[in-house]
This record gives sequence, C-alpha cells and structure tokens, in this order.
Amino acid sequence: MRPAQLAKSSRPGKLARLGKTICKDFSRNKALYLIALPVIAYYILFHYVPMYGALMAFQNFRPALGIRGSDWVGFAHFSRFINGPFFMRLVRNTFVLNVQLLIFGFPAPIILALLMNELSSRRFKRIVQSITYLPFFLSAIVVAGIVTDFTMSTGIITEIVVFFGGTRRNLLADASIWRSIFVAQDIWRTAGWGTIVYLAALSAIDQEQYEAAMIDGAGRFRRLWSITIPGIMPTIVILLILRMGSMMSIGFETIMLLASPPVYPVADVIGYYVYRVGIIQMNFSFATAVGLFNSVINFTLLVAANTISRRLNDTSLW
Repeated sequence: MRPAQLAKSSRPGKLARLGKTICKDFSRNKALYLIALPVIAYYILFHYVPMYGALMAFQNFRPALGIRGSDWVGFAHFSRFINGPFFMRLVRNTFVLNVQLLIFGFPAPIILALLMNELSSRRFKRIVQSITYLPFFLSAIVVAGIVTDFTMSTGIITEIVVFFGGTRRNLLADASIWRSIFVAQDIWRTAGWGTIVYLAALSAIDQEQYEAAMIDGAGRFRRLWSITIPGIMPTIVILLILRMGSMMSIGFETIMLLASPPVYPVADVIGYYVYRVGIIQMNFSFATAVGLFNSVINFTLLVAANTISRRLNDTSLW
C-alpha cells in the first residue's frame, strides 16, 4: 500500500481516538467544563461573532443597506488612511506612548511586587496592597479629574513645580511634558493591580531554595537576584509577550479626557482617531479599516515576540 493511502486510512482511526479522548475528558471533568461554559460563550458572542463586522472595512457601508447590501470598495479605505495627512502622526504618537509605557510602566508592578515580597509584617503588607490597588478601581473620568485638578495652573503639582523654580502654567496644555504626565498617571493607576500576578508567582517559589541560600551565606540582594527574579522570569516573559501584542493600542477614554488641541501633535493616537471618525463623524467603514489595520499590526507584533521568546528561552504562548 502506498504512503498516501496509508495516511488516508489512518486518519479515521486518529479522529476516532481523538473523539474518544475528548469524550472521556469531558465526562471526567464535567464540572470544570460547565464552569468554563459562560466564559467561552462570552468570548464567542462578544469577541468572535462581532468579527463579522470587519467586512465593513472593505465596503462603503450604509446602515440602511446593511453589510450584505453595501457596495464593496476593496482596500480603498486602507489606502486613504495610509496616504492621509494624519497617518504618520497617529502611528508615531501611538508607538512612542506605548514604548514609554513599556519602559517605565511594565517594570513598575514587578518592582512593587518584589518590594512587597520583602516585607516581613503581613499586616503592613496588606495595607500597602490595599492602598496600591485602590486607584485601579477608579473610573477613567475620576482619574482624569484628579490629574486635571492637580496639574492646572493652581493645582498642587503645579505649586510644587513653581516652588522649585518652574513657571506657573497648565501642565496638561504643555506638549513637552504631556506624555510624561500620561505615563505617570497610568503607572499610578495600574501598577498596584499588576502586582497580583507577580505576587502569585512569587508565592510559588520553593522556600527551601531561600533556606539553602541563607545557609550558604547569600545576602538578601543575592537571593533576590539568583532565586526570586529567575523564579518569576517565565511569568515576566509571558506578560511581556502579551504586552507586545498591544503595542499599537491605547484606550481612547483617558486620551480623550486629558488631551486638548494644544497637545494633539503628541497626544493624538489611533484609538482616539477611530473614535472621532467612527462615532462622531459616523464614517463606519473608514473607522473599521483603521481599527483593522491596527489589529493586524498588533497581531504581527504578538507573533514576532512569541517566536523570538520561544527561540531565546523556550518560553512562549504557543
């Protein structure tokens, strides 16, 4: 029998064995599958089914005609965006802001988690955790209001700047420092919540390693460098890969609340542009094309980061 015929004849047997394995696993872990069912249904209904709407990027979409009745225009909207006057500014601002958040924001929860891990008092550790978690539960409007009040011409941060010799002005209207303010407020809001994953990874490290290192005379810094950081390195790599998958995405809510026309040259990002074009101007097809373009770039960065990580240290998402 030829190899092709052998392969064809073996496929039904493999499929049958795979089906039996899935049925056995489902009967054995029925409760776990039922618990996961609402989450699976959520992602199917609200993340995968709406992907059908991505077809609008290739159409001159009209709500009265629907997706099936609208005219097809191919890649006209993509060409219009790439050749448009705002393309370079949007891409540059989005990428630069994400790079700054990656450099300063990504290590922040790691450093905070390592500092919390060194606290000997459990009560004080819980107090610190509660205080650092709180900003994450504030809405974007509240956070933007706090930042706006603190950086206005009579705000407390402005008063500190004036005390050290700076000029009195609305700091949020200064394009030279707007990005720094945005990155600082993002770190303040998300660093505490980001420590949860790292603290869980720290709790999984075998404590006998620390005891053996102390017997060998290793100090606190040596234990941190040789045991703690390597112990959480797989978690850091996985979260870094996921972060690379959103290098061209920034939520438009905070941008919309903190940005103003004087700082648009450094604050205007793709997400905010999609909001203005799609919701305010109701140009659904063009906004969909811009969003799809952004998603493709993010997906490419995610695959590239995962491939590089798998080749360098055998840690990857798939």
